[in-house]
Amino acid sequence: MCHRGSWFRPLRGAPIVEPMFAVYAARIDRDQPLTGLELGERPAPEARPGWSTVTVRAASLNHHDLWSLRGVGLPEGRLPMILGCDAAGVDEDGNEVVLHSVIGQTGHGVGPDEPRSILTERYQGTFAEQVAVPTWNVLPKPKELSFAEAACLPTAWLTAYRMLFTNAGVRPGDSVLVQGAGGGVATAAIVLGKAAGLRVFATSRDEAKRKRALELGAVEAVEPGARLPQRVDAVIETVGAATWSHSVKSLRPGGTLVISGATSGDRPSHAELTRIFFLELKVVGSTMGTKDELEDLLSFCAATGVRPVIDEELPLDRAREGFERLAAGEQFGKIVLTNG
Repeated sequence: MCHRGSWFRPLRGAPIVEPMFAVYAARIDRDQPLTGLELGERPAPEARPGWSTVTVRAASLNHHDLWSLRGVGLPEGRLPMILGCDAAGVDEDGNEVVLHSVIGQTGHGVGPDEPRSILTERYQGTFAEQVAVPTWNVLPKPKELSFAEAACLPTAWLTAYRMLFTNAGVRPGDSVLVQGAGGGVATAAIVLGKAAGLRVFATSRDEAKRKRALELGAVEAVEPGARLPQRVDAVIETVGAATWSHSVKSLRPGGTLVISGATSGDRPSHAELTRIFFLELKVVGSTMGTKDELEDLLSFCAATGVRPVIDEELPLDRAREGFERLAAGEQFGKIVLTNG
């Protein structure tokens, strides 16, 4: 699909800048974030040394995009900001690629002292016809994966991969509780855990989502707070306050709780500190993943046949529908925006 319209008209003597269709944050609204979402023309990225421009074929939504519209990590002074962290597409040389969306992690393509950030916090994102990133952030897309499948991996699936295999340190045969089945990270954790030989339990308030979790490989799916048939080796926590107490109580002595988000809030009514120190539980924070881990995840999916769970694919100009579905919590898996 091509959304290109007329050229941007520059000031006298300035170069002509070609526009592209994009989905962007125009305003910050902490209470009604979708009011700041706009679809329309934005300047296409300009060439710069050490960076690559990628023509986006598919990009996936994350809760990070909703938080950006609320102003979390995105101050008003950086607006308008094209949203989107994840993408797969084609680089200037015609190579099919996937983007690692953590910028400034090693200094490649940016100043050596620049702090780590995610696309859309400092740099324009992927919900557009084109996106520019440091060339170091561009990885080959395995031929086994479609553009839509590959676009699901760099944030939610990479986060789940790091939570399970780096920070929880689980091994085949271990047991894991995944809170909030249906979200991108939680769904990825169920699929990856099953593929790695873990005994996966899941929770969801929604009966249909519990059924889907079982279909994806969970051995049991229960309502939040329900007692499990056994205590688990690790908990994958992205919900936060609403499930925190249950997560702590579900761990065996010496178990590990890995948390990467708090969609229900970050202030649980019961911190369960006594249980944490008495049972010598480990609480580990986890954010995104490294480029090396993304390479491993891509290889894992290509070799095993594991594929991201896609809830819905929408053309870029219907992005608002995807945002509304994500904000309502109606999705199971990833929502993907396609371009072309």
